[in-house]
Amino acid sequence: MPSASVKSPDDRAPAHWTDREVDEGVFKDARLGKRFRELLIQLGGGMGESIPFACQDWANTKAAYRFFSNDRVQEGDILSGHFGATRERFEATEGTVLLLQDTTEFSYERARPELVGMTKSVNTGKDKKGRPRSHTLCGILMHSSLAVTTDGLPLGLAAVKFWTRKKFKGTAALKKKINPTRVPIEQKESVRWLDNLRQSIDLLGDPSRCIHVGDRESDIFELYCLTQELGTHFIVRMQTDRLAGDGAHTISSEMEEIAIKGLHRVQVRDQNGEMTAVTLELKCKRIHVQPPIGKQKRYPALDLTVIHATERDAPKGRKPIDWKLMTDLPARTRAEVIEKIDWYALRWKIEVFHKILKSGCKAEDSKLRTADRLANLMAVYCILSWRVFWLTMLNRAAPDAAPTTALTASEINLLDQLVVDAGSRRCRPGTLSYYLTKLARLGGYLARSNDPPPGNTVIWRGLSRLTDIEIGTEIGAAGNVGN
Repeated sequence: MPSASVKSPDDRAPAHWTDREVDEGVFKDARLGKRFRELLIQLGGGMGESIPFACQDWANTKAAYRFFSNDRVQEGDILSGHFGATRERFEATEGTVLLLQDTTEFSYERARPELVGMTKSVNTGKDKKGRPRSHTLCGILMHSSLAVTTDGLPLGLAAVKFWTRKKFKGTAALKKKINPTRVPIEQKESVRWLDNLRQSIDLLGDPSRCIHVGDRESDIFELYCLTQELGTHFIVRMQTDRLAGDGAHTISSEMEEIAIKGLHRVQVRDQNGEMTAVTLELKCKRIHVQPPIGKQKRYPALDLTVIHATERDAPKGRKPIDWKLMTDLPARTRAEVIEKIDWYALRWKIEVFHKILKSGCKAEDSKLRTADRLANLMAVYCILSWRVFWLTMLNRAAPDAAPTTALTASEINLLDQLVVDAGSRRCRPGTLSYYLTKLARLGGYLARSNDPPPGNTVIWRGLSRLTDIEIGTEIGAAGNVGN
């Protein structure tokens, strides 16, 4: 499958970036749509700050609280415009697009945790008598699907699911009562992987271009069958050593018998954060994979590609790299094997997206009291976090694009007035990279010649400063008109 590429951007800048990400018409009341747009602008300008700080006065703060607690507001309404914009960006690219799926949780301390719901039980040490202590955390869980090009550019969210648990039961406790492999997928929380895949494909509408990418938690046979049904593809890190061939042996035993297909050198970070080169031994084979024993009457066996990438001569004191991947895509040559490994390696980008949610937006600092209100707030934060991530990666994927691809005319004008140049960074004046470097300099980026491209932190700091200055400029202009 060809790699995705960004087509020539539309040079027409919207009046504000929210114009592309907001669908006011989806709300049951037009006033709610207008309020949402205002909230997105306010929270975007005060990213990482509390709702009162972002809203600045009691009237706007009270309106924000009312919006998040309104029974007529759902997270799907909030994200509707962003989903539509994701589809437009998907259609404006060519080639393969990866659908990265992952789950994260937001934990809180509440006087009444039952209003939020439970996430997990954690060990908090031992009491005075040496007995283990544990307590249950309250919070909400979010499972998201992020559409990303093979160059690492996040096009936007294609599906999001929020949920809570009334009570928490550990997996180990459940296994004592039932065999999880015999429980229908529809009765498990893991059905979220299938639901998000369906929603993403329905939204984007071109399944042959899409590849689901997931970690070991998504090693679900039902998901593999669903990709075939939908006409799409997957790359997943294996967790289960499934039965292979006629069912008399496993995948691992079949892979042990094949020769190494080639070597691949990659750069990884060691425990000290330093980049080091490692050599991976590559194995690959097309294998007839059987469904779980308890589900063989419901699902057919599948012919899938299994890839093993194992580190050669790993140093002592560090766990060796050992990736075992499964995909429906062919990998007949060493180049095709490396391509699939590189695509799976991009899975970490959804973890970066979740990090921006928690570190940039400070999603776990919210004081909202119920799960519904928190889910609505997290939906807003999802849009803000995506934009920061998108700007950061767009600077690397399309540095020579027009600045109006990501910034409004007023933002470009302000950056010209506030920052004389892009420092020592080598970027052509008038390009997107030139202006995003200026934006990053507002956030503390030094822009020295040997500095790497600006990261998410300096981008969101720069956006917050630029928004504050833009508001001040508008207030000053309004005052001059009044005089």
